[in-house]
Amino acid sequence: MAVNGNNQVSLFKKLGGLIVIILGFLITASGYRYGSTEYLTLGIALIGIGLVLLVLMIVRRNQNRQV
Repeated sequence: MAVNGNNQVSLFKKLGGLIVIILGFLITASGYRYGSTEYLTLGIALIGIGLVLLVLMIVRRNQNRQV
């Protein structure tokens, strides 16, 4: 099976989104544990950014399949 260059870019974008979400959860947990509002806000923002990246990838992928 031939590997398409676009698939590798898609894989890196998905992994990037997941890494941002995981990092956001870790920072949020740390902020909650130590009572730091700044870390809580940063963690929640990173979770949101990661989710937006993944949702945009799914929407872009499904636009080509519309009937």
